[in-house]
Amino acid sequence: MIERQIELGRRYHRKKKMRKLKAKLANTTGADREKVLYKIKRLSPWWTEASLTQKAQSPKSGTAPEKKERPAKKEGGGDRPGPKGPPKPKAEKK
Repeated sequence: MIERQIELGRRYHRKKKMRKLKAKLANTTGADREKVLYKIKRLSPWWTEASLTQKAQSPKSGTAPEKKERPAKKEGGGDRPGPKGPPKPKAEKK
């Protein structure tokens, strides 16, 4: 279990670092940009700059994606639906 925690720690740290580097990349130009790209490539060799521009050019950039509204809950509690039909008659014992 310890190996899993170490792996998760590395993953969370890498994600946090990538967020910081991507934000820095968006605000830099010239030689600084090359340094940031180098660091990003070392962390994530499969990452492409196109993925950064795709997110920036999304149809509603700067806003959170719309969430679908859930239907209103029925009175009577829980999330489970009620029975599908009338209950089956029980067999009588002789």
